[in-house]
Amino acid sequence: MTNSHRQRWMTALAVFPVLIAVLAIGDWALLAGLLAASVVGQYEFYSMFWPRNEKMTLKLFGCLMGIAILIASYLNLATAVIGVLVLTFWLSNFAFLSKYGITKRDDADFTQTQIITSGVMYLPLLLQAAFSFQRIELILVLFAAFASDIGGFYAGRFFGKNKIWPRVSPKKTVEGSLGGMFACCIITLTIGLTFGTAPWYALVLLGIFLNCASQLGDFFESALKRTVGVKDSGAILPGHGGVLDRIDSILLVLPTYWFAQSIYSFF
Repeated sequence: MTNSHRQRWMTALAVFPVLIAVLAIGDWALLAGLLAASVVGQYEFYSMFWPRNEKMTLKLFGCLMGIAILIASYLNLATAVIGVLVLTFWLSNFAFLSKYGITKRDDADFTQTQIITSGVMYLPLLLQAAFSFQRIELILVLFAAFASDIGGFYAGRFFGKNKIWPRVSPKKTVEGSLGGMFACCIITLTIGLTFGTAPWYALVLLGIFLNCASQLGDFFESALKRTVGVKDSGAILPGHGGVLDRIDSILLVLPTYWFAQSIYSFF
């Protein structure tokens, strides 16, 4: 076992009890956990575009809007969530407008507005879906994402030969992808048949959809990092990189399950 691989498992084992505690307590602990993940993940997202202390005011503004979205969602204030999104969009645009009207036109970069708004929609807006789930549904979503990642990693490591999307992620293979899908379906079947009401074939289909979401979420962040020329979003988690590197797949699995359970009841 390589040193980085050992670090990966040590970090996972250190974080796992915290995750279990958050799921067991729920309520305010879930809010605290989502706030921590969102703020750190958002800051990492912004820092990929603006390294170190660059655009610190914009980074903090985006993180503050993210906090507001999660708190509003926790308090079940749907209108407030929409209001914060609108406020984020227009305050960012007003900053662009004022700079465009005062400085040279070439100095007014509309990309900044897009980055701020994207960070708010990418993390807190997607993470707040967790507040609408039962505890067992949260466990299913998280473990489905973890199983997709772990199953894909080891299947690819031992059996991987055919690259699945080398332009985006050179190391990922078709075999790893199928291994992750198999592991994810095992999780949805096990949890669903034990605690849920859905038949096995619906749970298998759910596993396939969640795994596809997990892989696409991972591919998206990989493409994003390659675009800005960074290896990891951060270094806060030894062996894993940043928080965003760890939750990139969850960020798409959460809304995917939200849509799925709105159409078909699994629990």
